[in-house]
Amino acid sequence: MSDFIIGLNQWIKSSPSDDFWFWAIATTVAAIAGFFFAFHFIQRKRIIEDTPTSKIRSAAQGYVELVGHGHLMDGQPIVSPLTGTTCTWYEFKVEEKRQTGKRTEWKTIKKGISDELFLLKDETGQCIIDPEGASVTVTTKNVWYGSQVSPHGHAPKRQKISLLSLGMSGFGRSVGMAGFGRYRYTERLLHSGESLYAIGLYKTVGGAGAYYDVNEDVRELIREWKSNTESMLKKFDLNKDGEIDLNEWQKVRDEAYKQVMEKHKEDKALPPVNLMNRTNDRRRPYILSALPQDDLTRTLHIYSMLSIIAFIICGSAATWMISLRLAT
Repeated sequence: MSDFIIGLNQWIKSSPSDDFWFWAIATTVAAIAGFFFAFHFIQRKRIIEDTPTSKIRSAAQGYVELVGHGHLMDGQPIVSPLTGTTCTWYEFKVEEKRQTGKRTEWKTIKKGISDELFLLKDETGQCIIDPEGASVTVTTKNVWYGSQVSPHGHAPKRQKISLLSLGMSGFGRSVGMAGFGRYRYTERLLHSGESLYAIGLYKTVGGAGAYYDVNEDVRELIREWKSNTESMLKKFDLNKDGEIDLNEWQKVRDEAYKQVMEKHKEDKALPPVNLMNRTNDRRRPYILSALPQDDLTRTLHIYSMLSIIAFIICGSAATWMISLRLAT
């Protein structure tokens, strides 16, 4: 160990500037990344712990946490493109092994992620889940290898590997043949009937009790009209001077308000539909997880601790390297 430290000291003092500063900067960037990832995971953990779990029937409008089981909606099923597996959500990636000199790397040549709607059900009701923009945690992922771009709709038999060493109870992955083949396939799935934790923006559309933001809906409709200037001028430019004056803008707002109120009236006559999607607020993440809530927070805690350790080690190493170099 002492020989290693002596050799490292010599390298820091006498190595070419380009080599030294590359590793010094890389170590510094790793330390900064560790700090921000630690903050990110701690923030998510606290949000999950501090948000009470609601029942679908009695959930308030807004940022809500739900727990239930995922299910397919009626109609066309959701099918993973790689293996043809019926599921509620999928993410896949196909990589090709490429040789660059002495270095081997995996290059992504195809990938995709599901944005199709599915249901979360609890004992009180059901809620439509729009997974677009969600951070999704699955209990298993399948990784296998082959000789062609397409795996021909099936994965080989796989051995379940539990990641108990990382403290992720119930979190594992399925790994196929150990690295043989030019192509590597990765598939992540949420299955119908599987436990599902969800936290995001919950709202009820339709029904007498539905909440509507009239002012926001009016502004949105006007923005839509403004995107087609020619049509808007044709409809509201009464004096034909090529622009909308103050009096004409009032007519625009009146017409938009009238149409919005008519639409709200129609929606309230429909059966209520519960919907959850992303919040567009970085402080309130949209999370879907097949892991139980306790396991999810435990996983985030482990990730935050590993990030803090990376920050301390890399930050200390970068400081030591630069100080030693500048002292010579």
